[in-house]
Amino acid sequence: MNEGKVSRINEMEIQRYVNFFDRSFRDNLQHCKTVIESFPRWSIISGYYAMHDITKLLLAKKFRLKIDAEVHSTTIKVLREVVRNRSLLNLMERGRKEFIYIANDLAEAKNERVKVQYYTGTEFMKTEYRKRSREFLHDVVIPYLERMKKLVGA
Repeated sequence: MNEGKVSRINEMEIQRYVNFFDRSFRDNLQHCKTVIESFPRWSIISGYYAMHDITKLLLAKKFRLKIDAEVHSTTIKVLREVVRNRSLLNLMERGRKEFIYIANDLAEAKNERVKVQYYTGTEFMKTEYRKRSREFLHDVVIPYLERMKKLVGA
């Protein structure tokens, strides 16, 4: 907040933010699954955005925070700050360790999304990204979303 990258959501706007991010993470997850074979790099990108948006849903719903600048890196930083605040640990069913794991997953997913956003469209790479997109969905996106849904209360 001191850097001007995060602000409080006022009472009149909170429901709009919550509704938007709830719908957005679900849409991105559906898109991720739908295009996994035909457009695997977009599947990875959509999977990342599902993770990113559910994280912003948590920040809005539980802490009334919105990310205003450097959205991707700031979201990860804020999630890590939440982990450091001991009074917030009661939000988690599995404790601090699980929450730290979530922040690390989101950081790794961002890196994966950046890598695939600009790959060359050769047939070999398309086959490779089909495999990677399936693994990414099942090994990263779905487990992350399931843990975050518990925290969000969805």
